[in-house]
Amino acid sequence: MSTAILTGQPVPGSSLEGDLRSLGFDVRVASDAGDAQTLLATVPADQRVAIVDARFVGHPHALRLGLTDPRFDAAALPGAVTAQAAARQALTRALARENSAASGTTAVAVDSVADRVVAALDTDGVSLYRPELGTLVAAVPADPQARNEARQAVAAVDDEAVRLRTAVKSRDGFFTTHFISPYSRYLARWCARRGLTPNQVTTASLITALIAAGCAATGTRGGFVAAGLLLLLSFVLDCADGQLARYSLQYSTLGAWLDATFDRAKEYAYYAGLALGAARGGGSDDVWALALGAMVLQTCRHVVDFSFNEANHDATANTSPTAALSGKLDSVGWTVWVRRMIVLPIGERWAMIAVLTAVTTPRITFYALLIGCAFAATYTTAGRVLRSLTRKARRTDRAARALADLTDTGPLAEALARFLPGPPRKTALLSAAFAAVAVVTAAWVWGPAWQVVAVAGLYVLLSAEAVERPLKGPLDWLVPPLFRAAEYCTVLLLAAKAEVNGALPAAFGLVAAVAYHHYDTVYRIRGDAGAPPRWLVRAIGGHDGRTLLVTVLAALLAPTEFKVALTALAVAVALLVLLESIRFWVTAHKTGAPAVHDEGEPA
Repeated sequence: MSTAILTGQPVPGSSLEGDLRSLGFDVRVASDAGDAQTLLATVPADQRVAIVDARFVGHPHALRLGLTDPRFDAAALPGAVTAQAAARQALTRALARENSAASGTTAVAVDSVADRVVAALDTDGVSLYRPELGTLVAAVPADPQARNEARQAVAAVDDEAVRLRTAVKSRDGFFTTHFISPYSRYLARWCARRGLTPNQVTTASLITALIAAGCAATGTRGGFVAAGLLLLLSFVLDCADGQLARYSLQYSTLGAWLDATFDRAKEYAYYAGLALGAARGGGSDDVWALALGAMVLQTCRHVVDFSFNEANHDATANTSPTAALSGKLDSVGWTVWVRRMIVLPIGERWAMIAVLTAVTTPRITFYALLIGCAFAATYTTAGRVLRSLTRKARRTDRAARALADLTDTGPLAEALARFLPGPPRKTALLSAAFAAVAVVTAAWVWGPAWQVVAVAGLYVLLSAEAVERPLKGPLDWLVPPLFRAAEYCTVLLLAAKAEVNGALPAAFGLVAAVAYHHYDTVYRIRGDAGAPPRWLVRAIGGHDGRTLLVTVLAALLAPTEFKVALTALAVAVALLVLLESIRFWVTAHKTGAPAVHDEGEPA
């Protein structure tokens, strides 16, 4: 349990002690800094402690924001300061120093113990989170008149209305903002009042989406209608889990990973359900090619986003005329919504999929999805290329390491990069682009053939050349998405060219397993946990090794055997990456990794 130490004389009629208890604090009273220091020493070192001025007047949600957010080791607001285990020593030193100053001959300029401790922590260079309170009140009145004014200010603002409003993501898509969040926030509050956690709501969203995929797989009109409705319900729950996390400040490393991972699992499982439904409804396996194409396009879109953001995460001189124009457009209200809608974020995308599923066929749904995602990918990628070319920024070593991890280079290219003759070349983008175009074109022209194996060997060589030096060029962030597109499209084309039932579903499973590994890499980098271990990347071959292996299997085996080989490879990759990923994130959660909550871009 957390402990709150009230300092100073209690104020008659104050609700402060009750507010703190409602937030989960065990409240203790200290008459001065010395008494507070004594009480602090009795609190176990692994527990959160807050020091609060007894004269504090403010909204309970202001206290919640300032004293209970698990993402920050130390935080402060007027008249209050808190520290988790990692910052307890700094808090103890600051309080001891202030106690010595107060008990000595030095005059004390500030009579609030909490505010003096905050000043001492600032002097020591401790990072203190100060929440944006907006219309919420947090004050330490110096006299009865000021106290009365502060209480009137508290009464004038509805604490619960502010809490509900701020539970909604500050930046979201048009459909989510206007058609989901106005009521999903109340669902989030309903869940909070019944003790449900964001992870439980996230899991409910996943189960709902999987049921929707099962309904789509029936291939009947009733099944398709039910699938569309359930997909929308799953999205409502998906919004509610984040709103519940913000409403109750229940952030965690595990929760952020579950939310991001389940979003991808739900969408791609639904694609599979539509493809199965099309096959059952009298269609052929070619709808699986559309489903796989949609997954490839969507995943490559995300890798473009991730790579660009990581490349520019901490770049110096990070400005460009294109970015300035974007900022000016943001000042014109309607352009903001148009630009958010045309990138087809998750809300608009799922709404389109749900409606088309209910009233058309899976084939039409995939055609519309491919066209929409292709346009969105072209729009966003073109804008980012322009920004990169006009921006005079220097990439940092951290950004170069992140891009290298996102390339997913395997042992073959890694070994070749060490033995390439001559000095390192600045041709990363050209090498990656030529390699990707060559292997995809070969798979399209020849299908399962030894010529494709030869081109895949060239792909491995050029991949090695692309990563032999740090990726610090202005467009080097395009290297990871080029490798993703090359590997995924090669698998898709070879499975389609095999012309045997079951090859495309097997290819869908393989790409899904590999895509999960690539998403997991992104989430680890975003959480400052580094990339997956090298043994895992080597065990699953890297993008270069897997691409070469799939071309060899396609050329060597008969079509029916190739289908079996793809299935076995998909199962092996899925088992390795899932087991290691689950182990990592559960361990990080149990060992107290920093809680995170990524507002991010609309996915």
